Amino acid sequence: QVQMVESGGGSVQAGGSLRLSCAASGGFFSVFSMAWFRQAPGKEREFVAASSWIGGRTYYADSVKDRFSISRDNAKNAVYLQMNSLKAEDTDLYYCAARQYYSGNNYDEPADFGSWGQGTQVTVSS
Repeated sequence: QVQMVESGGGSVQAGGSLRLSCAASGGFFSVFSMAWFRQAPGKEREFVAASSWIGGRTYYADSVKDRFSISRDNAKNAVYLQMNSLKAEDTDLYYCAARQYYSGNNYDEPADFGSWGQGTQVTVSS
C-alpha cells in the first residue's frame, strides 16, 4: 500500500491560484492511477481530477474543468493539482488518493481507492 502526503494548501483570494502536491512512497508509483478528491465538513467526498497510470489520460469533474490541471511525475513519485481561477466554492479539504492498476474511466467513487493522504486545506475568500 502506498503512503501519501499532500502539501501546498493555503488561503487565497478568489481568482487566484494554488498548486497542490502529493508525495507518494512505499509502492510502484507508476502503476497507480492517482486522483484528487475534496470534502467540506458534513458533505460527501467529491471527485476533482484523476490521472490514469496508462496513456497519460486525465479526467476532471465538470466543476473544475478548464480551471484545474492534474499532472504527475513518476520519477519523483508525485502528483500535482494546479488550481487556477479559484472560487469561494472551491474551499475544501483536498485529498490525494491512489488506485493500483486501474485503467478504466470511472474515478468518482472514493471507496474504489485504497490509499489516501491526510488532506490539505484550501480556503478561497471572495
